[in-house]
Amino acid sequence: MHVFVTGASAGIGAALARELARRVPGARLSIVSRDAAALERVAADLRALGASAVVLPCDLSDPDAAEDVLRRAVEASGPVDVLVNNAGSQVVGRTASIDIAAAERSLVLDLVTPLRLVRAVLPAMTARGAGRIVNIASAAALAPTPGMTWYNAAKGGLAAASEALRGELAGSGVTVTTVYPGIVQTDMADAAIRAFGPSLALRLQPVVTAEVLAERVVRAALAGRARLVHPRFYALTRWFPAVTRWLMDAFTPALRETAA
Repeated sequence: MHVFVTGASAGIGAALARELARRVPGARLSIVSRDAAALERVAADLRALGASAVVLPCDLSDPDAAEDVLRRAVEASGPVDVLVNNAGSQVVGRTASIDIAAAERSLVLDLVTPLRLVRAVLPAMTARGAGRIVNIASAAALAPTPGMTWYNAAKGGLAAASEALRGELAGSGVTVTTVYPGIVQTDMADAAIRAFGPSLALRLQPVVTAEVLAERVVRAALAGRARLVHPRFYALTRWFPAVTRWLMDAFTPALRETAA
């Protein structure tokens, strides 16, 4: 089984790659991110778990480069059986003063590139009548957070596209799993939290490790489940959107002046 994982050098992506190596005997993993040295360290872990690993450094904020690296992965390891769109970035700050170039790069990385990769793998998957697509969205797609306008837009768009794609592919043999993580212990999440002021509401939110999330994501993906909301606390946001919106508006802490 050929598994293509983006953003695999650290955090959720690295944990997903390791979990897939553990759960899928003989997995052939193509791991992608900008950090070649970090990818090599993850690849060593994957090989120790009995998987093969191809390291593919790439700046995924360039969709053309992303498609090119996918082609190289297919040449090296065969058609992609599992596509994991995990790479992402956050730009936190007041919308009126955000670094627009950084914000636009994040929108491409979080939304445009995943959709390009989906488009690239679908013809072969549908022809075979088999394949799994895993899109890592965010709880922000269900509960948009003030101060994260561009991230909310990207993850909301990815989630909507992912949910629609699952319906489109019903009966094709290709499954789509949309993942809505809450706060995960990663460097990216830590940076986002530091952009806000102290808040009891923030401290009370459940936090999970990347490893715990990865175990649940891989289990859901291999079972072909439609979606995973984790921690389950955030499942309420799907069923009570009006209450969720009120809570986010009322209790999101103020941004620090230095947030960007």
